[in-house]
Amino acid sequence: MAWDTHTIDSVEEYRARRGDGRQLMYDKSMDHVDDHIRDFLALTTFLTIASTDGHGNLDVSPRGDPPGFVRVLDDTTIAIPERAGNRKADTFTNVLQDPSVALICFVPGMDETMRINGKARITADAELLATMEVQGHVPELALVVHVEEAFIHCGKALHRGRVWDPDAQIDRSIYPSVAEVMYDHADLASQGVDKIELIECAEDDYATNVYPVQES
Repeated sequence: MAWDTHTIDSVEEYRARRGDGRQLMYDKSMDHVDDHIRDFLALTTFLTIASTDGHGNLDVSPRGDPPGFVRVLDDTTIAIPERAGNRKADTFTNVLQDPSVALICFVPGMDETMRINGKARITADAELLATMEVQGHVPELALVVHVEEAFIHCGKALHRGRVWDPDAQIDRSIYPSVAEVMYDHADLASQGVDKIELIECAEDDYATNVYPVQES
């Protein structure tokens, strides 16, 4: 392919083309949670967590909850509850092999994001978990992150992507449902799975299983 012959394969070549960032971009990084970061996290309703296993395989997973779900425990520590999911547990199994994580935190209506890098561990502390109750659901575990670097990121990417613009929202019918995608990706037709039943099960899961009181 043509792009193969134009690969940039060194930092020096990249910098020669793109230049270096202003010193301000480096100076804005914090090694602790200050009032601005604390206030941003109090408004955060969605974030992504990047992690890696012991072999360098990467994963990025989403987390979402009401504002304040990211708990600031002290000036260098935050905690994120584990909610009901698919039990694949990529993030949690990864941090047991390599504790390094990277977060991007989002506030609805704000194009700017908060980026946090650090080291994570898993806790089952009942006192902390009790503070994370939502709709009768107390998480069984939480991810505790020691903050090594935190900084606000400009909003150009979300602005260009019109993430919060109602006029940019698609007609949801133009793309298959998650159940339909899973049905094809996992080749469930060959396993005799009923497609309509799977779609109905997925819709019911969204409607009734966001905060289950008891988890099996």
